[in-house]
Amino acid sequence: MTSMPNYGDLRAELETLTTEAFRPELSDIDRLSTLEIARLMNGEDTTVPAAVAAQLPLIAAAIDGIAERMARGGRLVYAGASTAGRLGVLDASECPPTFNTDPSRVVGVIAGGPTAMVTSIEGAEDSWELAAADLDALALTADDTVVGVSASGRTPYAVGAVEHARKQGALTVGLSCNAHSALASAADHGIEVVVGPELLTGSTRLKSGTAQKLVLNMLSTITMIRLGKTYGNLMVDVRASNEKLRARSRRIVALATGASDEEIERALAATDGEVKNAILTILGGVDGPTAARLLEDSEGHLRAALAASAG
Repeated sequence: MTSMPNYGDLRAELETLTTEAFRPELSDIDRLSTLEIARLMNGEDTTVPAAVAAQLPLIAAAIDGIAERMARGGRLVYAGASTAGRLGVLDASECPPTFNTDPSRVVGVIAGGPTAMVTSIEGAEDSWELAAADLDALALTADDTVVGVSASGRTPYAVGAVEHARKQGALTVGLSCNAHSALASAADHGIEVVVGPELLTGSTRLKSGTAQKLVLNMLSTITMIRLGKTYGNLMVDVRASNEKLRARSRRIVALATGASDEEIERALAATDGEVKNAILTILGGVDGPTAARLLEDSEGHLRAALAASAG
């Protein structure tokens, strides 16, 4: 016989969480005009960046650990449920077109699997075992990093993912929106972005979701900068998979080199459309194969390859 969960204990636990707090001053929000509600919501959102700023040293330390491991061939894995899980999958899915990473290098796992991206999967977020099984399918190594994401900081799937990953020797990061969370305590790097109670009680897709998105943007973007995926603030590893990105590729080469359209086309033709290689052929005065070799020797860092070409 399956035992019934103790909802009284769970309710008491939720009442201690900042993200679940009730705001009586907003109890008549449904009586306000649409513009008044929009102003209230916008005002709430403006507080999020400051909450993220308070965690920047911890975020930076986590990024340095992630980048160090990814430079050795490790992976960045996000694990979460519901909104938090979807944000992780979103961030992971945007890395290949933005930074030309292999899809296996930045991965998002969500409680309940891909179906949970659009449909709530009953009970999935409550399973520590499901998180362990999802990570075991990835065959974690000590060079991997697992980022557990949970607004409450108590979601069993996210906490379980971090605890299991740590046992496998992987680096772990816990991202939550409550102080003194189980998730942060379980991780090597605990990041707690406390944004306060939500406009709608417990709706953590609002400020908490915005905060998580901002931090995930930092984790992936700054890691890729550290890995040499950019040249200055140019996305020189962009994958030109559609017409817009092909046009952007040419603009990036132009911004980096100041070359003419004809020279840019020749460089891209000589490097099979690889933006970073094309820039190196122009600025370094080398041919396509030499550019490829120099970049391989410099582990993809364009500045280092340019220095080598001049040496």
